[in-house]
Amino acid sequence: MNLTKQTIDQVDLRNKRVLIRVDFNVPLDDTGEISDDSRIRAALPTINRAIDEDAVVILCSHLGRPKGTTKPALSLAPVAKRLHRLLNKPVIFVNDCIGPSVENAVKQAKSGDVILLENLRFHPGEEKNDEQFSSQLASFADIYINEAFGTAHRSHASTVGITKYVKNAAAGFLMKREVEALEGTVENPVRPFVAILGGAKVSGKIGVIKNLTGKVDKVIIGGGMAFTFIKALGFEIGKSLVENDMLDLAKQTLEQAMAQKIKFYLPVDCVVADSLEPDAETKIVTVQEIPPGWYGMDIGPASVRLFGEAVQNAKTILWNGPMGVFERDAFSRGTFALAHSVANAYAKTIVGGGDTALAVHRAGETESMAFISTGGGAALQLLEGKHMPGLAALPDSPY
Repeated sequence: MNLTKQTIDQVDLRNKRVLIRVDFNVPLDDTGEISDDSRIRAALPTINRAIDEDAVVILCSHLGRPKGTTKPALSLAPVAKRLHRLLNKPVIFVNDCIGPSVENAVKQAKSGDVILLENLRFHPGEEKNDEQFSSQLASFADIYINEAFGTAHRSHASTVGITKYVKNAAAGFLMKREVEALEGTVENPVRPFVAILGGAKVSGKIGVIKNLTGKVDKVIIGGGMAFTFIKALGFEIGKSLVENDMLDLAKQTLEQAMAQKIKFYLPVDCVVADSLEPDAETKIVTVQEIPPGWYGMDIGPASVRLFGEAVQNAKTILWNGPMGVFERDAFSRGTFALAHSVANAYAKTIVGGGDTALAVHRAGETESMAFISTGGGAALQLLEGKHMPGLAALPDSPY
């Protein structure tokens, strides 16, 4: 599956001012330090391409959800420090993303310089896709590169609006890899093709399940969303997470999968807790025996074995969503065990961003995966076969 949009290698960057929309929305710990810099590393090939072409490289990104106000805790200053280390060259950090301070920094920059602008979302115009904000951003650049797959499903000024005001635009190397890996896997998988879907809610993944039904050979469901399916089958689930308005749809999905001869796996046991407190009592029960008032928090050991066997003969595995509340040690075993099973399968493994990428990282299996997406919500939207505004706004490839 080739990307049909113009890409960075089809554009002349030499001595140009190149504005690259990156996705540096990285996790920060309590001290404000970056706890995982994989999103920064993922953009390095595109940044280095522009540096090699003697461009003035201007990087812009969001971080967190400041909702149009300046929040020092969400400054991109720590990202500038990390980028300096990764590029092994100075990074000029500007404490705004539009206005005179940016204008001056760009004017004074020499070929090969790298400038990082402050958090785009400190301005309300970014998320509103405001025309004036878009044109101000575009005024600093000759060429715009969208490298932020993680926000390609958003109609924001830095992903959509800006494309109207620049002379030329293209997708970066990461954007190209993301689209080709995810779309290519779904459209042309080597079989058997197994989809693993987890996370909290069925409503967030139902579009993916529908789009994949008919394309996959097996579906494995875990995480909080499994309890909606389990309740739809008529079992009591205690106080486990459930979307009652999705019960009928869950039942229909199960029936449709059976009709199409797709193997559909649900947990057979789970780890339950008597409260949501850190010191809660926990035990392992079958899904038919969840006690009233208890919460399902992870898949149990029998489910781990069942799911592990289900992926053993796979040739393509697509995984989006953890199997439980893996952030807490007591409920991490199911997700981590599945990460090991997926890593050990002789298959092309595609991990769909966000929490799943973090879980795979914590399980120590990052290097074993063929491709880990940098975008959670964007990956989901692409897997649903939905319109991606940030991608649609780019010009088509001339070749």
